[in-house]
Amino acid sequence: MTLSGAPAAVIFDNDGLTLDTEDLWTEAEKALFANYSADFGPAQKLALLGNSGADAAVILARELGQPDGDGPALVAEMNRLVYLALEEGCEPTKGAVELLTALRDAGIPRALCSNSPLEFVGRAVDAAGVRNYFDVIVSADEVAHGKPAPDPYLEAARRLGVDPQLCVALEDSVPGATSASAAGMTVFVVPSFEETDFGDVADRSFASLAEPELWAALGVRGSA
Repeated sequence: MTLSGAPAAVIFDNDGLTLDTEDLWTEAEKALFANYSADFGPAQKLALLGNSGADAAVILARELGQPDGDGPALVAEMNRLVYLALEEGCEPTKGAVELLTALRDAGIPRALCSNSPLEFVGRAVDAAGVRNYFDVIVSADEVAHGKPAPDPYLEAARRLGVDPQLCVALEDSVPGATSASAAGMTVFVVPSFEETDFGDVADRSFASLAEPELWAALGVRGSA
């Protein structure tokens, strides 16, 4: 769906969309796969991209040749590796801070909606210095079902006190875009990988958060 006029709120995905943390996850995933002598390439990355911990557990068990193994333990091991990488810090993506500032100046509420563990999200936004740009932060840990289910986006809208159908969600992955679309939101995507096929769950696609056309579509002036 598409909105006419400015959105009631803009809800941002975290990894790869707002913060440049996707490389941290990729390096952790590579290390985990290497520990199990398993191949890691674009297909494995796309399979894991944007998924909740529960879904990642199933994918990791399959890809690492542990179909009867402990998927949650594999996720915990991956999280430990990414937390170590995060200690080196992380940065916002191109245009993220400028867009968040413009939305704030325009009086448009902002939420962060992540499929990552709440602990990671908190560490990441603090490391990047962007926590105070958001009115609400929602993690998959706080809802019954993570993305691609609509729960995280519905919870973000509930906390903001706005109608989900009047919100724009900004996403970089298929599970995230599917979640936002299922919540009834307008979905704009900034793909982390060019080969990502969003099908009919994305309303528009942009190259980065700094793109002037994105700002115009969100009803804010200026550019990064």
